[in-house]
Amino acid sequence: MIPEKIGFIGLGHIGGSVAKTIHRIHPQIELIAYDISRETLDMALEEGVISKECSGVTDEFADCDYIYLCAPVLNNNDYVQTLSGILHDDMLLTDVGSVKNRIHENIQQYPELEKHFIGGHPMCGTEHVGYEYSTPYMLENAFYLLTPTETVPSSKVAEFEAFVKSIGALPMILDYKKHDFSVGSISHLPTVIASTLVSLVKNLDDDSETLRTIAAGGFKDITRVASSDPTMWENICIANRNQIIQLIDLYMKALKETRDTIAGGQEDEIKQFFSSAKEYRDSFNISHKGALHPVYQLFLDLIDEAGGIATVATILATNGISIKNIGIIHNREFQQGVLQVEFYDQATYKKSVELLKKHHYTIYEK
Repeated sequence: MIPEKIGFIGLGHIGGSVAKTIHRIHPQIELIAYDISRETLDMALEEGVISKECSGVTDEFADCDYIYLCAPVLNNNDYVQTLSGILHDDMLLTDVGSVKNRIHENIQQYPELEKHFIGGHPMCGTEHVGYEYSTPYMLENAFYLLTPTETVPSSKVAEFEAFVKSIGALPMILDYKKHDFSVGSISHLPTVIASTLVSLVKNLDDDSETLRTIAAGGFKDITRVASSDPTMWENICIANRNQIIQLIDLYMKALKETRDTIAGGQEDEIKQFFSSAKEYRDSFNISHKGALHPVYQLFLDLIDEAGGIATVATILATNGISIKNIGIIHNREFQQGVLQVEFYDQATYKKSVELLKKHHYTIYEK
């Protein structure tokens, strides 16, 4: 069932992208929003993304089918009590935060809310913040983690899961505690590590800024997330503090083991360390059947010249092949340039490999 009316509380980078995506795919759905920034609301209204800007979380939200909490993680809880007074039986409440423990624990204090709540986390976005950086295609083929409460009806979960699929994302249902540990491992901890590494290099740099000058390739890639919004990460570190501390302790233990391996000077052990890491990292790109869908992607050498990507896309398009995703791998320390292309099914993937090889491209099948 497609909802008739959806309300947004907060309309920043992620909330704005969700709203724009819904408006693009389901233009018949009425969207209303409240945000502390009047400029943001005016922009969304002018673009036609929302049909009404609200002055607060008022009764204007009472007839919404879905309500999205899209404020910063620590601020979402401020609206929970207010919402408990306007929810009706058919309403669904969700959020887009990357930490789930606080919102779930707060929701549990309101039994009338708990049966309506399905936590949500679209795993997309950039280091930028604000509605002006939101896009109507950011959710395309992105994992969208769902953390329903124990009391929300299974029919409501299935309905929302179908809606998430309808806007181009890939839903995955998790327990909220497992969500926080999982996301802490692959998102929160890496950002802490990246920021720590940047701070270390900054302190090691000389007056001529030698390290800053030559920082490129791998260093820039692995520390990109250190450019993320400090306020957002303040929120995340407070909200997911216990999990992040536990993961930092585990990382420090692992780093000590790596130090000991290098200090030992045993060539085989050092090589095995890097080989094991490489094998697991490379498996991210292997065509396999995971928890949701198989992944069919290839990599090919591409010289940096105008029209290079367009040529590949034209070859595939003229042969009736649809591309699911395409993009450049930006780390140029170890290769000239590599184009990553993802397809919808195995048959298309195999046909593309053969076709591009005939056009003398060097293909790397991960």
